Amino acid sequence: MTPGLRRNAATWAITEQGYTQRRACRLVGIDPKTWRYASCRPDDKAARARLRELTGERRRFGYRRLRILLDREGIAMNHKKLFLLYHEEGLSVRKRGGRKRAQGTRSPMVLSNGPNLRRSLDFVSDALNSGRRFRVLTVVDDYTRKCLGLVADTSLSGERLGRELDRIAESRGFPMMIVSDNGTEMTSNAILAWQEKRSVLWRYIAQGKPQQNGFLESFTGRFRDECLNVHLFRNLAHARTVIDA
Repeated sequence: MTPGLRRNAATWAITEQGYTQRRACRLVGIDPKTWRYASCRPDDKAARARLRELTGERRRFGYRRLRILLDREGIAMNHKKLFLLYHEEGLSVRKRGGRKRAQGTRSPMVLSNGPNLRRSLDFVSDALNSGRRFRVLTVVDDYTRKCLGLVADTSLSGERLGRELDRIAESRGFPMMIVSDNGTEMTSNAILAWQEKRSVLWRYIAQGKPQQNGFLESFTGRFRDECLNVHLFRNLAHARTVIDA
């Protein structure tokens, strides 16, 4: 019999049968102090409610990244306790299966009404003559439609992405909002820490809905047609020179 069932059995014997606490606890095999113990665990209703709200907004975030968002709002919690609440609420990220469904931030996206307020970014991939793949980070101002950065490299991690955004901000400042897809670099812990430190709102488009980032999609389409598809790149240095030009 589990401790919970023993406690319930002792309670039934005391209330229904009129047994004393000592006798009821002896019959079910628990200490009277255990039966009288009252939990002093704090109420977690507010934290549970906010955790469910954040999971609804960021449905592919695990408890570690959700903890960063909770800390940002002043809800400090040990990672073990958060893990327990996360599983008790049934919020575990489920393995993907079947056809893709649109997932992202459900609230409407605010349109930019001035330069340097909202930027969009994405990655475009291509290959060198040797067959080695490389990627190009594209950053566009949604108001002026101007390309603010084209960074070509074989590997572009979340840390590298943050450094490139800082480099652009040195001359143009930080925007109010950045729009991107749900790629692993965009949702990494490094980017979550970056946007918190810079106070930049990061919005993710719904999966399978590239039209929500139409300005950047238009630019990357022209970039591929007018540059990547018409040049053969000998090496990465040659690709960078052509792309910069």
